[in-house]
Amino acid sequence: MSNKITVYHKPTCSKCRATLALLKDSGQEFDAVNYYEMPLTVAGLRELIEKLGVPVRDVLRSDEPLARSLKLAEQQLADDELIKIMVDNPDLIQRPIVVRGDKAVLCRPPENVMKLL
Repeated sequence: MSNKITVYHKPTCSKCRATLALLKDSGQEFDAVNYYEMPLTVAGLRELIEKLGVPVRDVLRSDEPLARSLKLAEQQLADDELIKIMVDNPDLIQRPIVVRGDKAVLCRPPENVMKLL
């Protein structure tokens, strides 16, 4: 497993801040990517989802007002369509996502980051 750790986060998110604090406390070096300033591409999000090993819908924040207004939970969208919607609307992406090598974890709760340390 590669030693490089990358955290995809939103600075105002409490779970993201808690995950970053756990990583700092661990002494591990990591890169923090604010995906609002450095937006994910369709290919990039697809790769993260593959590393997470979960269905695309598991990465969708279906409780977000935008997801409800778009009625995403009620639609049978193809994975590629859903990924494109999430890339265009980053608030719809579950966060934070922490990657190390070919593995990734969704840090909800933040303590999930320990699986990669």
